[in-house]
This record gives sequence, C-alpha cells and structure tokens, in this order.
Amino acid sequence: MNTLTLLQTVPLTTWKDGSLRVVNSRITLDVIVNQFKLGATAEQIQEDFPNLSLREIYGAIAFYLEHIKEVEDYLRKRRNEAEETRKFIEENLPTKQLRATLRARKKELDKV
Repeated sequence: MNTLTLLQTVPLTTWKDGSLRVVNSRITLDVIVNQFKLGATAEQIQEDFPNLSLREIYGAIAFYLEHIKEVEDYLRKRRNEAEETRKFIEENLPTKQLRATLRARKKELDKV
C-alpha cells in the first residue's frame, strides 16, 4: 500500500529585518493575509502578484489559518513598528521643508 507523506513545507522565509516573506520574492505575509482578510481569493491575490504561484499563496494562507494568534501578534508588532518609523520620520526629518524645496525647484524647471 502506498503512503503519503503528510509533511508540507511553508513557502515563507524570514528576512533580516524580521519580516516574513514568500520565498524568492519580496511579497510579505502581511500583504497576503490582509488581502485574504478583506475577502480576496488566492486567485484574486495572484492577479495582484502574478509572480507568486497559487501554491505559494495558498501555502501562506494555510500558514495563517494554522497559526492565527501568532500571525496576528506578528502583524500587530509590524503595524506598531511602522507607526514608530512614521513618527520618527515626521519628528526628525524635515519632510515638509524638503517637499516645499522640491516643489519650488519643479516650478523653476517648468518655467524653462
């Protein structure tokens, strides 16, 4: 009698920055899970990311469904880190002045 191996590999890898991404791509687990939670099917997600195979997308979704609490904790941590980065940039980098300078330069170039 033939037996099937019941072990699957997850098509995810951890990058140096701590993000979980689909192997051989820059697509994060965050993106796939967020689209899935908004009701997108694997096929619809693939339309947005055609370089991902359905196996990779379904694998990421299956990983999420098997580890909902852990992935939700991970997603919450990622959102908090993004918010901290945004605040740091707003508080420490002169983005308003930079934008004004760039607009002024563009206006000057448009005159030429």
